[in-house]
Amino acid sequence: MQCAVPQELLKIKAMTNETTEPQETSPHSPREDWTTISVVGVAHCTSHFFHLMLVPLFPWIKTEFGLSYSELGLVMTAFFVVSGMGQALSGFVVDRFGARPVLFASLSLFITAAFTASVAHSYAVLVLASCLAGLGNASFHPIDYSILNARMGKSRLGIAYSLHGISGNLGWALAPAFLGGLAVAFGWRTAVLGAAAWAAAVLCLVLVFRASLDESALHRKAKAAQAGAGQAAGTFDFLKLPAVWLSFAFFLTYAVALGGVQSFAGEAARQLHGLSVAWGAMVLTLYMVASACGMVGGGFLVRNPDRCERIITIGFGGAAVCALVIGLLPIPAWVVLVLVAFMGFCAGMAGPSRDLLVKRAAPPNATGRVYGIVYSGLDVGMAIAPAVFGWMMDHGLPVWVWVGIALFQALLIANALRVGKSASRQLAAA
Repeated sequence: MQCAVPQELLKIKAMTNETTEPQETSPHSPREDWTTISVVGVAHCTSHFFHLMLVPLFPWIKTEFGLSYSELGLVMTAFFVVSGMGQALSGFVVDRFGARPVLFASLSLFITAAFTASVAHSYAVLVLASCLAGLGNASFHPIDYSILNARMGKSRLGIAYSLHGISGNLGWALAPAFLGGLAVAFGWRTAVLGAAAWAAAVLCLVLVFRASLDESALHRKAKAAQAGAGQAAGTFDFLKLPAVWLSFAFFLTYAVALGGVQSFAGEAARQLHGLSVAWGAMVLTLYMVASACGMVGGGFLVRNPDRCERIITIGFGGAAVCALVIGLLPIPAWVVLVLVAFMGFCAGMAGPSRDLLVKRAAPPNATGRVYGIVYSGLDVGMAIAPAVFGWMMDHGLPVWVWVGIALFQALLIANALRVGKSASRQLAAA
């Protein structure tokens, strides 16, 4: 009996690891893997694009509807409140029904939201359109990570995370240029219709390449392994894991800092340092493009998982210093733009390490649920940030916009260290 127990434990551990750790090599051809990464990336880009469906159009909307900065911020808050609530639930839906049908529904909601905004003639309808877009956005992280974790081998998983993060940042970077350009040329309502056309084209793309998004085989394998090991976990057992809730707090903090950049950082920099209106509007695009570049390097660095916490510390530490300099020192406008780019690069470098920390917190066959709960922290933070930073702008406190961004970036370092320790203890206990 004394020999049989360790053997049985080893059997269970091996079967558990089979479902939590990616394979060394992908079961698909390199071409299939890159098709999966590309299609998931385009869908993720669209999700982030719709985060900013209305933000670049705020100057036109503010004038037409006579809104305050706080009221404009609440339009964004509505998006992220709905997205956060939906994201926590959508992970269960993705685990139950699969990623692909939920992806089709989400893109359809984006199209509906854009059409609704284009015909809005009241503040209430704008908020409704933002809520519909938030509902569409809710399921993207459970969808994307379920597909990537199921289909990628270990050798490509870090690169897949990196390109996934880059695609999201490109969506944020493209939205101001695409929507702002259409609004200047044709009006803000036509610009929103352009967003609807974008989502419709992406829906066609994922329908054509739907075979590259099938993650059901790994889910069946995970369930069979758990049943064979006698480890059938309850649906909500993952909620007892400290690493999951620490990851949620990490993403909430990250989102408040990012929400400050997305909402009013450009306008705050313009008031503090005399940037032109055009350059103030480009602050977000510059930040996101630089962040995407940082993710390229971050994807290669994270091939060694032991570096995760170190990379996050360096990345967000550098970003916080840049934000403090912009907020507190009298610097020329061109230096502001250089610092914004460097801040974006540092934050982007930490992105793949951030995602790998979450993966380490996910138990077998609960990927969608874990990512749904954890990334709902992103939506909660993004819901809080526009209202808080909008209040600062309404009260003439542009300095505190940048100081607040720096403070939340600094908090991320301590939070990441706590997540890493908790995930390591969880893995050792397993």
